[in-house]
Order: sequence, then structure tokens, then C-alpha cells
Amino acid sequence: MKKFYYILFTFILFFIFLFTFSTYSFGAYPKLISKLINAFDQIQSYIVAIATPAAAISIGAGFLMQKFSFGDDERIRTGKKLVRTSIVCYAFILLLDLILSAIETLVT
Repeated sequence: MKKFYYILFTFILFFIFLFTFSTYSFGAYPKLISKLINAFDQIQSYIVAIATPAAAISIGAGFLMQKFSFGDDERIRTGKKLVRTSIVCYAFILLLDLILSAIETLVT
């Protein structure tokens, strides 16, 4: 029974040292993981850069649709819905960017 405890204790220590000190001794991230992290950062910046003019164009189109509806209730409703959904979608994209950057600062 005593031999079993020594073997169990040795395995537990082995796994603790394996998972605790591996990031310190091997430079934290492998090359592939670093490339993936950089690629996701670039994709995130591209999405935010594309979302800004897309939201501006859709809001402008919604306001122009309302302005030039000439009293048609359906076009006024469609214009209002377009403006509202584009503002909500752009706010959602900015909120996701904020959450991801907050998580990134907490992790590092």
C-alpha cells in the first residue's frame, strides 16, 4: 500500500510540473499558435474597419428611403427598420470588439 502512495505521489508531481512549467521553459507559445493569434487579430481589425463604412452607407440609405418615400408608409417603415437594424448591428460589432479586447488584457 505504501508503494502505491509513492507511485501516485510521483505521478501527481510529474503532471503538476509538466503543466505548470512547460510555458516558461518552452517560450510560452509555439510558432503556429502565435501565427493563429496574429491572424485572428488581423481578421478582427478588418471586420471593424469594414463595418464602419457599411453601417454609414446603410444608415444613409435608410434615411434617404424615408426622405424620398413620398408618403408611402411601407417605404417609411422599411427605412426606419434599416436604420435601426444597422445601428444595432454596428453597436453589436463594437461591443464584441470591446469584449474581446477586455478578455485579451485579462488573459495576458
